[in-house]
Amino acid sequence: MTLMTTIFVVCGKVNYTNLSRYSDRCERTYRRHFEAGLGLESLNQALIEQVIADTSTQIAVVDCTFTEKSGRHTYGLDWFYNGKTQRAERGLEWSVVAVVDLGQKTGYALSAQQTAAGLGAQEPATADETTPPKSRVDCYLGHLAYCTAFFPAGIRYVVADGFYSKYKWVTGVVQLGFQSIGRLRSDANLKFLYDGPQKRRGNRRRYGDKVNLADPSRFTFVETLENGVSLYTAVVWSVSLKRRIRLAYLLKEQDGRQSYVVLFSTDIDIDPIHLYRCYAARFQIEFIFRDARQFTGLADCQARSPEALDSHVNASLMALNLAKAALQSTQSGAESAEPVSFSMASFKRQALNQHLLDLFTAMFDLEPTLIKSHPNYQSLLNYGAIAA
Repeated sequence: MTLMTTIFVVCGKVNYTNLSRYSDRCERTYRRHFEAGLGLESLNQALIEQVIADTSTQIAVVDCTFTEKSGRHTYGLDWFYNGKTQRAERGLEWSVVAVVDLGQKTGYALSAQQTAAGLGAQEPATADETTPPKSRVDCYLGHLAYCTAFFPAGIRYVVADGFYSKYKWVTGVVQLGFQSIGRLRSDANLKFLYDGPQKRRGNRRRYGDKVNLADPSRFTFVETLENGVSLYTAVVWSVSLKRRIRLAYLLKEQDGRQSYVVLFSTDIDIDPIHLYRCYAARFQIEFIFRDARQFTGLADCQARSPEALDSHVNASLMALNLAKAALQSTQSGAESAEPVSFSMASFKRQALNQHLLDLFTAMFDLEPTLIKSHPNYQSLLNYGAIAA
């Protein structure tokens, strides 16, 4: 029984002790293998290339997730922001890079890397004052640069949430050969590009008035999206990012009140509708975190060494990839560009039912062909599964 199959059939926490209860390997064997490291990025790459369609578009999505961890000797323990409680807590943080297929509306985790401890918003300068101070953003950029070798061909955009809308991150993404997509603050410092007459002498004027994000009258209207959201666009100068950017301005009016969201891309030629859809697809990585926590034991690791922690988290995320690939092949065929209806709860229940039926068949010396050909066999496999 492989590790991934064991993860699917385990009830309760996915840790060394529980894995040994559902397989013929002891707890010490799992500990030894995880300490050696697994290196699953190349396997994830091959799996993603197998399931994505040639006609669909993929984007890279980057985000961090927090995992609780007790004890004092675990590698990488530090204070990190926990989105669940909306505050900083002591634990571990993982930078995750995923590939999202826009046609399938499904995300596949590519790699997870632990954020090093002791890196704050501002590190003290080095002794020679020639090496720039290292921050967590530098770690995230390093992880992204490592993952670029495993990206599917054709990826142009790297999408991240508002935390990554910083000069260092955006510049680093562009230097890697990609375009950055993210979200700006509601009070972002933006300026219109000046296109009026120039003075006969002196430097040319490049910027016009400051952008008032509460008033989109000077933006170009694109279309009305679902739920009555109006989409506007403009090319402006970002003072904080120090570059021209394309805006996708989303305005919603309800009960006499207005609310807006400002998205951006460093690709000023991007279609604003495509920009909006790329950022909306970013939330697929949140579903990856949710399913990995609930069903594949993302936060259940008993290890303390960096190698074992890395193996556990990446194995948890790869188990999700395998489940999505298996479900996609049964629903719409391999390499389909259609959206995939995915329920990890149902998939894990079906895997456990199949494991128990195979175990009963082997222990009672029954004929497996007769059992699997019985018309009620499929009903037993779906026992307790959520109806799609």
